[in-house]
Amino acid sequence: MFYITDQLWIEEDTVSEKFVLGSGPGGQHVNKNATAVQLRFEIHRATTLPEPIRHRLFHIARNRITEEGVLVLQVNEYRSQLRNREVAWQRLAELIRKASEKPKPRKATKPSKTAKAKRMDKKSLRGKIKSLRQSKPRLDE
Repeated sequence: MFYITDQLWIEEDTVSEKFVLGSGPGGQHVNKNATAVQLRFEIHRATTLPEPIRHRLFHIARNRITEEGVLVLQVNEYRSQLRNREVAWQRLAELIRKASEKPKPRKATKPSKTAKAKRMDKKSLRGKIKSLRQSKPRLDE
């Protein structure tokens, strides 16, 4: 079990790790060793997460989710495989924490009378400035 908070956790059989060759700094070390980690989290199999959290997770991380519903996180920031692995698990936990926060409902509001008046004043001023730019033929010539 991987604990995200006291009340939230995921079972480790829903997450798979794969180590791949990383790019970036490291010289020959990067070409020889698989230091980058690819974390694959199967959201639909995570029965320990409540349905609303899973739904919000799909919405938050929609660009990182495959058609099969697998969240893919790839980390290759460090030369160390262990450090990249820690960062990947931290990112997964952060995404789930973010999904566990309920979004605040939006309250519909109307602009105040002064805000409407200011807007109309700006519009009329802008119109006057534009009308001054136009060249009008003079009748006295």
